[in-house]
Amino acid sequence: MVPDASVFTAITGNDKILANGHPVSQWRTELRHIPNFRNALSITSIYVQTIGIIWAALSLHNPITYVIAFLLMGRAHAQLLALMHESVHRLLFRNRRLNDFAGRWLLGYMSFVNTDGYRYVHMAHHREEFGPNEPDIPLYANYPITRASFWRKMRRDGFGSTGFRMLRGQFMSIFKPDPQQLNTQRKIFAVHGVICLLSIIFVNPWVYVMLWLVPYITVWRVMNRLRSIAEHGGLRADSDRRITTHSVKQHLFSSFFFVPFNLGWHIAHHIDSGIPFRSLPRYHRQLRASGFVSDAYEYDSYLAIWRALRSRPEVIAGVK
Repeated sequence: MVPDASVFTAITGNDKILANGHPVSQWRTELRHIPNFRNALSITSIYVQTIGIIWAALSLHNPITYVIAFLLMGRAHAQLLALMHESVHRLLFRNRRLNDFAGRWLLGYMSFVNTDGYRYVHMAHHREEFGPNEPDIPLYANYPITRASFWRKMRRDGFGSTGFRMLRGQFMSIFKPDPQQLNTQRKIFAVHGVICLLSIIFVNPWVYVMLWLVPYITVWRVMNRLRSIAEHGGLRADSDRRITTHSVKQHLFSSFFFVPFNLGWHIAHHIDSGIPFRSLPRYHRQLRASGFVSDAYEYDSYLAIWRALRSRPEVIAGVK
């Protein structure tokens, strides 16, 4: 799935983009602006939406609204972790202490993520995609795969097998001798103990289980795999980020449900990971204007790239 060299056009006369895709220094300073208040509103909006969805589901109390709420809770985890990712790059708030506090307690821990541990491995991912210290290889190695293999992965994720196994391993880490790991995991499970207690006091325990925990180990896991393979599946290590990172055109539904907070503008993020999420669409437009990104390189939709990622022919028994 590595793009042929013929799809990479020469950079045209663009005063904002360098030949390697990086923004020129002066424009990068403009792109790097972190809007504290707007980002605080974004965090607040996730909590407001989540409470509103649960309230609507309980008030309407019918199967259709419960199914919709269940799916939207997967989106809530995607929203939390998109902004947690922003905090990991220290792009959420200009004040580092506030940035890290929000990334841990308001975002990462809510979705069972050790934010500091994630920062450590994620920086290795950005230093060298597909390099020797790449932490995410298991998610997107060996693509394209067959349709059968693709759907086996989707079933494992969708029915909770992957999520339950990972959550169980995370819980068992509480009993390991590593004091730093122990301390953080205890904080994470303490947060969820409080959420579950609030659910019991104000509604019932099944609200936490069915509208937070189970969507995390099912819907979110499917979303996480699909997003990850759309970012790097089937590519390889290279100094050119177009060889290591896919680009997919962003549409309204995918931006709303699947890759919130501009998470889908991934080629721009990997070319310059110091640019906040609100500036990524503007940066991407200039990448296209310069010729660094073109239609020949960019996938038209997530459906198109997922079809390509599961395009390996099935092996027919007895036929070579």
